[in-house]
Amino acid sequence: MEREKKEHAIVRFYGRLLSGMAALFAEIGELTILAGQVLYWLVRPPYRGRVFLESMYFVGVGTIFIVFLVGSFTGAVFALQSIIGLEMFGAENMVGGLVGYAFATEMAPVFTALLLTARAGSAMATELGTMRVTDQIDALATMGISPTQYLVTPRVFACTVMAPVLCMLFNFLGIGGGYVICIIIRDLDPGVFQDTISYWVDPEDITSGLIKVTVLGFFVSLIACRRGFFATGGAAGVGQATTKAVVHGFVVIFILDYFLTSLLQA
Repeated sequence: MEREKKEHAIVRFYGRLLSGMAALFAEIGELTILAGQVLYWLVRPPYRGRVFLESMYFVGVGTIFIVFLVGSFTGAVFALQSIIGLEMFGAENMVGGLVGYAFATEMAPVFTALLLTARAGSAMATELGTMRVTDQIDALATMGISPTQYLVTPRVFACTVMAPVLCMLFNFLGIGGGYVICIIIRDLDPGVFQDTISYWVDPEDITSGLIKVTVLGFFVSLIACRRGFFATGGAAGVGQATTKAVVHGFVVIFILDYFLTSLLQA
């Protein structure tokens, strides 16, 4: 009897494992298909410039305020913690280069992608999910308009294009927050702060951060649109789609960040 229970437990375990792997590969396949459709409709007429501009305004301008808050205070906190640590070795004058390098290569791209997922990605999933459950997407298809071209492509394009712009803003604000803490609060030398940034941070570091955030912006917007576009189950389904869009976006950001960092460093 106990042996049969163990065998059933093993079968259930492997069954769940295989079903989870199948669901993962199915998700990757659906995302790949959607990405191909987005790239296809991006270069095929009709070109709706106004829809693209509205999406870029929503993603870019609508996210500036939260980027301002998070970027400034992240830079301030990081600089303060760095000073405390570097003072133990008498190297507090190097904090400017440390802040600049950390933000250019890692913190600004990742935090920008997280903010885009939390604000723009959740909104995309909610909007498309609501349109799906209220049959608005089916109505577009009935009128001969491609829902992927009209709804998904502008959002993915806007997030991909505006991500590096917001990342540069996050860089500037993060270094500015660190500058306030180091120069005004801790009374470090402003010339040394700026010189260490120019010494530590190369143009290649900034370029690698922009490449990273562009790729992350594309994937998080694609995940959000895919979740909303295929939402089912009414209002509850829309809520679940939004939650999955944000959670999956966060997970993908950190996974892709590792592989992109390894690739760019290599």
